[in-house]
Amino acid sequence: MNDKWIDYAIRIQSIAQAGLQYGKDKFDIERYEELRKISAEMISAKTDIPVNKVLDLFCNEKGYQTPKIDTRAAIIVDDKILLVHENNGTWSLPGGWCDVDQSVASNIEKEVKEETGFTVNAEKLIAVQDWRKHNVKNYAYGVAKFFIMCRYVSGEFEENIETTEIGFFDIDSLPDNLATDKSTREQIRMCFESSKTPDSPTIFE
Repeated sequence: MNDKWIDYAIRIQSIAQAGLQYGKDKFDIERYEELRKISAEMISAKTDIPVNKVLDLFCNEKGYQTPKIDTRAAIIVDDKILLVHENNGTWSLPGGWCDVDQSVASNIEKEVKEETGFTVNAEKLIAVQDWRKHNVKNYAYGVAKFFIMCRYVSGEFEENIETTEIGFFDIDSLPDNLATDKSTREQIRMCFESSKTPDSPTIFE
């Protein structure tokens, strides 16, 4: 949803979070807490998400607010790309949030193993993109998406709590029900094109 009021709420939340981290005066702290609550109420009013859930998802971090990191793997075998079938019925490139104790490369290798059973090697950074420009607009926090070309090493699909199956698809037969917050048709096409030109530069933004 492209709505300026969501942008305003996000900016208020960011200011309030920084104020709560660095503010010293108890009266200022109270004001920042109230600003944070107002920002959550604005998000709730515009999205119909209950205020308590917004507070939990949107206002539970401390320190200076920064974007989250999402890692996505491009694994191409015989001109077909690997997608995972999520529990909610959608398909996406394998991947997920980057854990605090992982690098981008080690995280994507770990995520692929967890979601597919495959062992892969992360070999090339395809792109770094702001998801507000490509996936989700006016979300409660920013996300930097890292797309990494990975080489299949070994393994086969293993049952897990995140995905129900995997599939290899060529560019002209991608499933309709893509999880577009995770990987859009255009981003999957971008990964295909990168695999055909190994020396192509990383796409930025």
